[in-house]
Amino acid sequence: MNTYNVVIDDSMIRNMMQTDMKETMDLLSLKQLFYFVLLGLLPAYIIYKIPITYVSTKIELVNKFKQVSLLLILAGLIIFIFFKPYASFVREHKPLRFMTNPLYWIYSVGYYTNATFSSGEIVVKPIGQDAKVIKIEGTKSKIVILVVGEATRADHFSLNGYKKETTPQLGKENIINFSNVYSCGTSTALSVPCMFSIYKRSNYSYKKGIRTENVLDVLKRTNEIAILWRDNNSDSKGVALRVDFEYYKTNFHNKVCIEGECRDEGMLLDLDSYIQKQQGKDILIVLHQMGNHGPAYFKRYPKTFEKFTPVCRTNQLEECTQEEISNAYDNAILYTDDFLIKTIALLKKYNNTHQTAMIYMSDHGESLGENGIYLHGLPYFMAPQAQKHIPALMWANDTLKKKLNLSDIDTEKKWSHDYLFHSLLGLFNVQTEVYDAKLDIFNSHKK
Repeated sequence: MNTYNVVIDDSMIRNMMQTDMKETMDLLSLKQLFYFVLLGLLPAYIIYKIPITYVSTKIELVNKFKQVSLLLILAGLIIFIFFKPYASFVREHKPLRFMTNPLYWIYSVGYYTNATFSSGEIVVKPIGQDAKVIKIEGTKSKIVILVVGEATRADHFSLNGYKKETTPQLGKENIINFSNVYSCGTSTALSVPCMFSIYKRSNYSYKKGIRTENVLDVLKRTNEIAILWRDNNSDSKGVALRVDFEYYKTNFHNKVCIEGECRDEGMLLDLDSYIQKQQGKDILIVLHQMGNHGPAYFKRYPKTFEKFTPVCRTNQLEECTQEEISNAYDNAILYTDDFLIKTIALLKKYNNTHQTAMIYMSDHGESLGENGIYLHGLPYFMAPQAQKHIPALMWANDTLKKKLNLSDIDTEKKWSHDYLFHSLLGLFNVQTEVYDAKLDIFNSHKK
Protein backbone atom coordinates (compact mmCIF):
# COMPACT_ATOMS: atom_id res chain seq x y z
CA MET A 1 0.00 0.00 0.00
CA ASN A 2 2.78 2.43 0.90
CA THR A 3 4.87 1.69 -2.20
CA TYR A 4 2.26 1.42 -4.96
CA ASN A 5 -0.75 3.21 -3.38
CA VAL A 6 -3.02 0.22 -3.92
CA VAL A 7 -6.08 -0.66 -1.85
CA ILE A 8 -6.19 -4.09 -0.20
CA ASP A 9 -9.82 -4.95 -0.96
CA ASP A 10 -11.32 -8.39 -1.63
CA SER A 11 -10.26 -8.25 -5.30
CA MET A 12 -6.65 -7.66 -4.26
CA ILE A 13 -6.86 -10.58 -1.80
CA ARG A 14 -8.14 -12.75 -4.68
CA ASN A 15 -5.22 -11.58 -6.85
CA MET A 16 -2.84 -12.60 -4.08
CA MET A 17 -4.41 -16.05 -3.71
CA GLN A 18 -4.39 -16.71 -7.46
CA THR A 19 -0.88 -15.50 -8.28
CA ASP A 20 2.19 -17.70 -8.74
CA MET A 21 5.75 -17.62 -7.41
CA LYS A 22 7.18 -15.88 -10.49
CA GLU A 23 4.73 -12.97 -10.23
CA THR A 24 5.36 -12.74 -6.51
CA MET A 25 9.13 -12.51 -7.02
CA ASP A 26 8.62 -9.49 -9.27
CA LEU A 27 7.12 -7.66 -6.28
CA LEU A 28 9.72 -8.58 -3.64
CA SER A 29 12.54 -6.20 -2.70
CA LEU A 30 15.06 -5.37 0.05
CA LYS A 31 12.78 -2.49 1.07
CA GLN A 32 9.96 -4.95 1.72
CA LEU A 33 12.32 -7.13 3.79
CA PHE A 34 13.23 -4.02 5.80
CA TYR A 35 9.53 -3.34 6.48
CA PHE A 36 8.97 -6.96 7.51
CA VAL A 37 11.89 -7.05 9.96
CA LEU A 38 11.67 -3.52 11.42
CA LEU A 39 7.87 -3.19 11.63
CA GLY A 40 6.96 -6.85 11.97
CA LEU A 41 9.47 -9.20 13.56
CA LEU A 42 11.16 -6.67 15.86
CA PRO A 43 7.94 -5.30 17.45
CA ALA A 44 6.59 -8.84 17.75
CA TYR A 45 9.74 -9.92 19.58
CA ILE A 46 9.62 -6.92 21.92
CA ILE A 47 5.99 -7.59 22.78
CA TYR A 48 6.77 -11.26 23.31
CA LYS A 49 9.53 -10.40 25.82
CA ILE A 50 7.46 -7.92 27.85
CA PRO A 51 6.30 -9.55 31.09
CA ILE A 52 2.53 -9.40 31.52
CA THR A 53 1.02 -8.83 34.96
CA TYR A 54 -2.49 -10.25 35.19
CA VAL A 55 -5.09 -8.69 37.49
CA SER A 56 -8.60 -9.73 38.40
CA THR A 57 -11.36 -9.64 35.78
CA LYS A 58 -13.19 -6.89 37.69
CA ILE A 59 -10.16 -4.58 37.78
CA GLU A 60 -9.38 -5.36 34.13
CA LEU A 61 -12.92 -4.43 33.05
CA VAL A 62 -12.78 -1.16 35.02
CA ASN A 63 -9.43 -0.26 33.42
CA LYS A 64 -10.71 -1.06 29.94
CA PHE A 65 -13.84 1.02 30.57
CA LYS A 66 -11.71 4.00 31.62
CA GLN A 67 -9.48 3.67 28.54
CA VAL A 68 -12.37 3.34 26.11
CA SER A 69 -14.22 6.26 27.73
CA LEU A 70 -11.14 8.47 27.44
CA LEU A 71 -10.69 7.55 23.77
CA LEU A 72 -14.36 8.26 23.02
CA ILE A 73 -14.11 11.67 24.72
CA LEU A 74 -10.98 12.54 22.71
CA ALA A 75 -12.64 11.38 19.48
CA GLY A 76 -15.72 13.45 20.30
CA LEU A 77 -13.62 16.57 20.92
CA ILE A 78 -11.73 16.10 17.63
CA ILE A 79 -14.99 15.67 15.70
CA PHE A 80 -16.51 18.74 17.41
CA ILE A 81 -13.50 20.97 16.75
CA PHE A 82 -12.87 19.91 13.15
CA PHE A 83 -16.38 18.91 12.07
CA LYS A 84 -17.00 21.64 9.50
CA PRO A 85 -13.89 21.19 7.31
CA TYR A 86 -13.78 17.40 7.63
CA ALA A 87 -17.50 16.78 7.06
CA SER A 88 -17.45 18.20 3.54
CA PHE A 89 -14.00 16.71 2.82
CA VAL A 90 -15.08 13.16 3.77
CA ARG A 91 -18.32 13.45 1.78
CA GLU A 92 -16.39 14.50 -1.31
CA HIS A 93 -13.64 11.88 -0.89
CA LYS A 94 -15.43 8.75 0.30
CA PRO A 95 -12.80 6.35 -1.16
CA LEU A 96 -10.34 7.63 1.46
CA ARG A 97 -11.93 5.25 3.98
CA PHE A 98 -10.35 2.36 2.05
CA MET A 99 -6.85 3.84 2.36
CA THR A 100 -6.86 5.51 5.80
CA ASN A 101 -8.30 2.55 7.72
CA PRO A 102 -5.38 0.23 8.61
CA LEU A 103 -7.81 -2.61 9.37
CA TYR A 104 -9.60 -2.58 6.02
CA TRP A 105 -7.47 -5.48 4.76
CA ILE A 106 -8.83 -7.63 7.62
CA TYR A 107 -12.37 -6.86 6.50
CA SER A 108 -11.32 -7.68 2.92
CA VAL A 109 -9.96 -11.09 3.95
CA GLY A 110 -13.28 -11.84 5.64
CA TYR A 111 -15.26 -10.67 2.62
CA TYR A 112 -13.11 -12.75 0.26
CA THR A 113 -13.40 -15.81 2.52
CA ASN A 114 -17.17 -15.50 2.63
CA ALA A 115 -17.40 -15.16 -1.15
CA THR A 116 -14.98 -18.00 -1.85
CA PHE A 117 -14.89 -20.64 0.85
CA SER A 118 -18.41 -20.36 2.24
CA SER A 119 -19.94 -20.89 -1.15
CA GLY A 120 -20.81 -24.53 -0.49
CA GLU A 121 -20.49 -27.21 -3.13
CA ILE A 122 -19.82 -25.63 -6.51
CA VAL A 123 -22.22 -26.89 -9.17
CA VAL A 124 -21.62 -25.32 -12.56
CA LYS A 125 -24.87 -24.32 -14.26
CA PRO A 126 -24.91 -25.26 -17.97
CA ILE A 127 -26.02 -22.58 -20.42
CA GLY A 128 -26.67 -22.65 -24.14
CA GLN A 129 -27.57 -26.34 -24.20
CA ASP A 130 -29.35 -25.77 -27.51
CA ALA A 131 -26.23 -24.27 -29.14
CA LYS A 132 -25.53 -25.23 -32.75
CA VAL A 133 -23.53 -23.77 -35.60
CA ILE A 134 -25.63 -22.59 -38.54
CA LYS A 135 -23.68 -23.80 -41.57
CA ILE A 136 -23.91 -21.96 -44.87
CA GLU A 137 -23.26 -24.05 -47.97
CA GLY A 138 -19.86 -23.35 -49.52
CA THR A 139 -18.61 -21.27 -46.57
CA LYS A 140 -15.04 -21.87 -45.47
CA SER A 141 -14.20 -22.87 -41.90
CA LYS A 142 -13.03 -20.16 -39.51
CA ILE A 143 -9.80 -19.75 -37.58
CA VAL A 144 -10.06 -17.08 -34.89
CA ILE A 145 -7.21 -16.24 -32.52
CA LEU A 146 -8.28 -14.23 -29.49
CA VAL A 147 -5.34 -12.57 -27.72
CA VAL A 148 -6.08 -11.58 -24.13
CA GLY A 149 -3.69 -8.76 -23.29
CA GLU A 150 -2.32 -8.02 -19.82
CA ALA A 151 -2.36 -4.60 -18.14
CA THR A 152 -2.30 -2.50 -21.31
CA ARG A 153 -3.97 0.90 -21.39
CA ALA A 154 -5.57 2.43 -24.46
CA ASP A 155 -3.87 5.81 -24.23
CA HIS A 156 -0.41 4.23 -24.68
CA PHE A 157 -1.24 2.71 -28.08
CA SER A 158 -0.11 4.95 -30.93
CA LEU A 159 -3.13 3.58 -32.83
CA ASN A 160 -5.13 5.72 -30.39
CA GLY A 161 -3.04 8.84 -30.92
CA TYR A 162 -0.27 8.28 -28.36
CA LYS A 163 2.77 10.46 -29.08
CA LYS A 164 5.26 7.57 -28.98
CA GLU A 165 5.16 5.06 -31.84
CA THR A 166 4.31 2.00 -29.76
CA THR A 167 2.34 0.14 -32.46
CA PRO A 168 4.29 0.88 -35.66
CA GLN A 169 3.71 -2.51 -37.32
CA LEU A 170 0.01 -2.71 -36.53
CA GLY A 171 -0.33 0.79 -37.94
CA LYS A 172 0.71 -0.56 -41.36
CA GLU A 173 -1.91 -3.33 -41.32
CA ASN A 174 -5.55 -2.92 -42.20
CA ILE A 175 -6.64 -3.02 -38.56
CA ILE A 176 -10.08 -2.31 -37.12
CA ASN A 177 -9.14 -0.36 -34.00
CA PHE A 178 -11.74 0.08 -31.26
CA SER A 179 -10.63 3.21 -29.45
CA ASN A 180 -13.29 3.44 -26.73
CA VAL A 181 -13.41 0.09 -24.91
CA TYR A 182 -13.70 -0.45 -21.16
CA SER A 183 -12.84 -3.41 -18.97
CA CYS A 184 -15.06 -5.39 -16.63
CA GLY A 185 -12.65 -4.97 -13.73
CA THR A 186 -9.24 -3.63 -12.80
CA SER A 187 -7.50 -6.95 -12.11
CA THR A 188 -6.90 -10.18 -14.02
CA ALA A 189 -8.65 -12.31 -11.40
CA LEU A 190 -11.88 -10.37 -11.98
CA SER A 191 -11.68 -9.19 -15.58
CA VAL A 192 -10.71 -12.44 -17.34
CA PRO A 193 -13.60 -14.59 -16.04
CA CYS A 194 -15.97 -11.64 -16.36
CA MET A 195 -15.13 -10.94 -20.02
CA PHE A 196 -15.93 -14.56 -21.00
CA SER A 197 -19.03 -14.64 -18.80
CA ILE A 198 -22.63 -14.25 -19.90
CA TYR A 199 -23.08 -11.64 -17.18
CA LYS A 200 -22.52 -7.93 -17.67
CA ARG A 201 -20.14 -6.02 -15.43
CA SER A 202 -23.14 -4.53 -13.62
CA ASN A 203 -24.42 -7.91 -12.40
CA TYR A 204 -21.28 -10.09 -12.46
CA SER A 205 -19.92 -11.56 -9.23
CA TYR A 206 -17.31 -14.15 -8.34
CA LYS A 207 -19.98 -16.56 -7.09
CA LYS A 208 -21.95 -16.26 -10.33
CA GLY A 209 -18.81 -16.68 -12.39
CA ILE A 210 -17.69 -19.96 -10.81
CA ARG A 211 -21.22 -21.37 -10.90
CA THR A 212 -22.05 -20.64 -14.54
CA GLU A 213 -20.55 -21.90 -17.78
CA ASN A 214 -18.87 -19.33 -20.02
CA VAL A 215 -18.79 -18.69 -23.75
CA LEU A 216 -16.06 -21.30 -24.34
CA ASP A 217 -18.37 -23.96 -22.90
CA VAL A 218 -21.19 -22.89 -25.22
CA LEU A 219 -18.93 -22.92 -28.28
CA LYS A 220 -17.53 -26.32 -27.36
CA ARG A 221 -21.02 -27.76 -26.89
CA THR A 222 -21.74 -27.33 -30.61
CA ASN A 223 -19.14 -30.06 -31.38
CA GLU A 224 -18.30 -28.00 -34.46
CA ILE A 225 -15.69 -25.70 -32.91
CA ALA A 226 -12.24 -26.77 -31.66
CA ILE A 227 -11.02 -24.67 -28.72
CA LEU A 228 -7.49 -24.30 -27.38
CA TRP A 229 -6.30 -22.01 -24.56
CA ARG A 230 -2.57 -21.28 -24.29
CA ASP A 231 -1.48 -19.34 -21.21
CA ASN A 232 1.70 -17.33 -20.61
CA ASN A 233 0.16 -15.61 -17.58
CA SER A 234 -0.73 -17.10 -14.20
CA ASP A 235 -3.66 -19.20 -15.52
CA SER A 236 -7.09 -18.84 -17.13
CA LYS A 237 -8.77 -17.86 -13.83
CA GLY A 238 -11.19 -20.75 -14.25
CA VAL A 239 -12.30 -19.89 -17.78
CA ALA A 240 -10.55 -22.80 -19.55
CA LEU A 241 -11.30 -25.56 -17.04
CA ARG A 242 -13.39 -27.53 -19.53
CA VAL A 243 -11.48 -26.95 -22.78
CA ASP A 244 -7.99 -27.89 -24.00
CA PHE A 245 -5.42 -25.94 -21.97
CA GLU A 246 -1.64 -25.59 -22.36
CA TYR A 247 0.63 -23.72 -19.91
CA TYR A 248 3.37 -21.66 -21.60
CA LYS A 249 4.97 -19.89 -18.66
CA THR A 250 7.70 -22.51 -18.35
CA ASN A 251 10.06 -24.01 -20.91
CA PHE A 252 8.18 -27.33 -20.87
CA HIS A 253 5.96 -26.03 -23.69
CA ASN A 254 7.41 -22.59 -24.35
CA LYS A 255 10.69 -22.80 -26.28
CA VAL A 256 11.24 -19.05 -26.29
CA CYS A 257 12.46 -18.57 -22.72
CA ILE A 258 15.46 -16.35 -21.98
CA GLU A 259 16.87 -15.72 -18.49
CA GLY A 260 13.80 -17.18 -16.84
CA GLU A 261 11.32 -15.07 -18.83
CA CYS A 262 9.14 -17.01 -21.27
CA ARG A 263 8.04 -14.79 -24.15
CA ASP A 264 4.52 -14.48 -25.53
CA GLU A 265 5.66 -15.38 -29.04
CA GLY A 266 6.44 -18.89 -27.79
CA MET A 267 2.67 -19.51 -27.74
CA LEU A 268 2.63 -19.35 -31.55
CA LEU A 269 4.94 -22.36 -31.96
CA ASP A 270 3.34 -25.55 -33.31
CA LEU A 271 -0.05 -23.90 -33.80
CA ASP A 272 0.09 -25.01 -37.44
CA SER A 273 0.07 -28.67 -36.41
CA TYR A 274 -2.91 -28.05 -34.11
CA ILE A 275 -4.83 -26.27 -36.88
CA GLN A 276 -4.13 -29.03 -39.40
CA LYS A 277 -5.57 -31.64 -37.04
CA GLN A 278 -8.94 -29.87 -36.90
CA GLN A 279 -10.12 -30.74 -40.39
CA GLY A 280 -13.65 -29.54 -41.13
CA LYS A 281 -14.01 -27.67 -37.83
CA ASP A 282 -14.03 -24.02 -36.92
CA ILE A 283 -11.19 -23.13 -34.55
CA LEU A 284 -10.91 -20.70 -31.64
CA ILE A 285 -7.45 -20.26 -30.11
CA VAL A 286 -7.08 -18.08 -27.00
CA LEU A 287 -3.60 -16.74 -26.21
CA HIS A 288 -3.31 -15.24 -22.71
CA GLN A 289 -0.33 -12.89 -22.70
CA MET A 290 2.20 -11.97 -20.06
CA GLY A 291 2.05 -8.64 -21.86
CA ASN A 292 2.72 -5.60 -19.66
CA HIS A 293 2.55 -7.34 -16.30
CA GLY A 294 4.08 -5.02 -13.70
CA PRO A 295 5.87 -3.75 -11.84
CA ALA A 296 8.97 -5.19 -13.57
CA TYR A 297 8.05 -3.87 -17.03
CA PHE A 298 11.69 -4.00 -18.10
CA LYS A 299 11.51 -7.81 -17.99
CA ARG A 300 8.52 -8.00 -20.33
CA TYR A 301 10.38 -7.50 -23.61
CA PRO A 302 13.62 -8.67 -25.28
CA LYS A 303 16.51 -6.20 -25.29
CA THR A 304 16.05 -5.58 -29.02
CA PHE A 305 12.74 -3.84 -28.25
CA GLU A 306 14.24 -1.27 -25.89
CA LYS A 307 13.50 1.67 -28.16
CA PHE A 308 12.41 4.19 -25.51
CA THR A 309 15.06 5.14 -22.97
CA PRO A 310 15.99 5.65 -20.17
CA VAL A 311 13.99 2.85 -18.56
CA CYS A 312 13.11 1.90 -14.99
CA ARG A 313 15.03 -1.29 -14.09
CA THR A 314 13.54 -2.01 -10.68
CA ASN A 315 10.23 -3.17 -9.28
CA GLN A 316 10.33 -0.25 -6.84
CA LEU A 317 8.59 2.14 -9.19
CA GLU A 318 8.62 5.05 -6.75
CA GLU A 319 12.42 5.12 -7.15
CA CYS A 320 12.10 5.89 -10.88
CA THR A 321 10.91 8.95 -12.73
CA GLN A 322 7.56 8.75 -14.48
CA GLU A 323 9.39 8.99 -17.81
CA GLU A 324 11.52 5.94 -16.98
CA ILE A 325 8.47 3.94 -15.92
CA SER A 326 6.57 4.97 -19.04
CA ASN A 327 9.50 4.07 -21.30
CA ALA A 328 9.80 0.55 -19.88
CA TYR A 329 6.04 0.11 -20.13
CA ASP A 330 5.96 1.38 -23.72
CA ASN A 331 8.78 -0.95 -24.76
CA ALA A 332 6.63 -3.84 -23.56
CA ILE A 333 3.78 -2.58 -25.77
CA LEU A 334 6.23 -2.38 -28.67
CA TYR A 335 6.91 -6.09 -28.13
CA THR A 336 3.17 -6.82 -28.04
CA ASP A 337 2.89 -4.99 -31.37
CA ASP A 338 5.45 -7.43 -32.81
CA PHE A 339 3.70 -10.43 -31.21
CA LEU A 340 0.36 -9.46 -32.74
CA ILE A 341 1.97 -8.98 -36.16
CA LYS A 342 3.44 -12.49 -35.94
CA THR A 343 0.00 -13.80 -34.99
CA ILE A 344 -1.49 -12.13 -38.06
CA ALA A 345 1.31 -13.56 -40.23
CA LEU A 346 0.42 -17.04 -39.02
CA LEU A 347 -3.23 -16.51 -39.94
CA LYS A 348 -2.36 -15.13 -43.38
CA LYS A 349 -1.03 -18.56 -44.36
CA TYR A 350 -4.63 -19.80 -44.25
CA ASN A 351 -6.20 -16.95 -46.23
CA ASN A 352 -7.05 -19.20 -49.18
CA THR A 353 -8.48 -22.08 -47.17
CA HIS A 354 -10.21 -20.42 -44.19
CA GLN A 355 -11.94 -17.33 -42.93
CA THR A 356 -9.39 -15.94 -40.47
CA ALA A 357 -9.37 -13.27 -37.78
CA MET A 358 -7.39 -12.05 -34.80
CA ILE A 359 -9.02 -10.18 -31.94
CA TYR A 360 -6.90 -8.43 -29.33
CA MET A 361 -8.43 -7.18 -26.09
CA SER A 362 -6.68 -6.33 -22.83
CA ASP A 363 -8.03 -7.52 -19.48
CA HIS A 364 -7.54 -4.16 -17.74
CA GLY A 365 -5.33 -1.08 -17.80
CA GLU A 366 -2.50 0.17 -15.60
CA SER A 367 -1.50 3.21 -13.54
CA LEU A 368 2.06 4.42 -14.09
CA GLY A 369 2.49 6.86 -11.23
CA GLU A 370 -0.15 9.44 -12.08
CA ASN A 371 -1.25 11.03 -8.79
CA GLY A 372 1.09 8.63 -6.99
CA ILE A 373 -0.88 5.53 -8.06
CA TYR A 374 0.85 2.50 -9.57
CA LEU A 375 -0.16 -0.85 -11.10
CA HIS A 376 -3.87 -1.77 -11.04
CA GLY A 377 -6.58 -3.35 -8.90
CA LEU A 378 -8.24 -0.29 -7.35
CA PRO A 379 -11.99 -0.71 -6.70
CA TYR A 380 -13.75 0.04 -9.99
CA PHE A 381 -15.71 3.05 -8.73
CA MET A 382 -12.54 4.84 -7.64
CA ALA A 383 -10.08 3.52 -10.24
CA PRO A 384 -8.67 6.07 -12.71
CA GLN A 385 -9.40 5.82 -16.43
CA ALA A 386 -5.93 4.38 -16.99
CA GLN A 387 -6.99 1.16 -15.21
CA LYS A 388 -10.29 0.78 -17.10
CA HIS A 389 -9.84 2.19 -20.61
CA ILE A 390 -8.30 -0.66 -22.61
CA PRO A 391 -7.03 -1.20 -26.15
CA ALA A 392 -8.95 -3.54 -28.45
CA LEU A 393 -8.53 -4.26 -32.15
CA MET A 394 -9.30 -6.78 -34.84
CA TRP A 395 -7.72 -8.05 -38.04
CA ALA A 396 -9.61 -10.23 -40.54
CA ASN A 397 -8.82 -11.59 -43.97
CA ASP A 398 -10.76 -10.28 -46.97
CA THR A 399 -13.28 -13.14 -46.96
CA LEU A 400 -14.38 -12.63 -43.37
CA LYS A 401 -14.05 -8.86 -43.53
CA LYS A 402 -16.50 -8.76 -46.42
CA LYS A 403 -18.91 -11.12 -44.69
CA LEU A 404 -18.91 -9.08 -41.47
CA ASN A 405 -18.90 -5.78 -43.35
CA LEU A 406 -16.32 -4.53 -40.85
CA SER A 407 -15.77 -1.21 -42.59
CA ASP A 408 -19.18 -0.02 -41.32
CA ILE A 409 -18.56 -0.69 -37.62
CA ASP A 410 -18.50 2.39 -35.40
CA THR A 411 -15.02 1.98 -33.90
CA GLU A 412 -15.38 5.06 -31.68
CA LYS A 413 -18.58 3.89 -29.99
CA LYS A 414 -18.26 2.98 -26.31
CA TRP A 415 -17.82 -0.80 -26.14
CA SER A 416 -16.86 -3.03 -23.22
CA HIS A 417 -16.09 -6.59 -22.14
CA ASP A 418 -19.86 -7.09 -21.93
CA TYR A 419 -19.94 -7.59 -25.71
CA LEU A 420 -17.34 -10.37 -26.01
CA PHE A 421 -19.60 -13.30 -25.05
CA HIS A 422 -22.25 -12.58 -27.68
CA SER A 423 -19.81 -11.32 -30.33
CA LEU A 424 -17.95 -14.66 -30.26
CA LEU A 425 -21.24 -16.54 -30.61
CA GLY A 426 -22.19 -14.33 -33.54
CA LEU A 427 -18.77 -14.60 -35.15
CA PHE A 428 -19.07 -18.41 -35.25
CA ASN A 429 -22.74 -18.31 -36.32
CA VAL A 430 -23.88 -20.09 -33.16
CA GLN A 431 -27.61 -20.20 -32.64
CA THR A 432 -28.71 -20.46 -29.01
CA GLU A 433 -31.30 -19.03 -26.65
CA VAL A 434 -28.58 -17.28 -24.60
CA TYR A 435 -27.38 -15.23 -27.58
CA ASP A 436 -28.26 -11.52 -27.44
CA ALA A 437 -27.93 -9.83 -30.82
CA LYS A 438 -27.89 -6.40 -29.17
CA LEU A 439 -24.58 -7.30 -27.50
CA ASP A 440 -22.99 -8.67 -30.68
CA ILE A 441 -20.64 -6.06 -32.13
CA PHE A 442 -20.86 -7.65 -35.59
CA ASN A 443 -24.59 -8.38 -35.75
CA SER A 444 -25.94 -5.34 -37.56
CA HIS A 445 -23.15 -5.45 -40.16
CA LYS A 446 -23.28 -9.07 -41.31
CA LYS A 447 -24.12 -9.77 -44.92
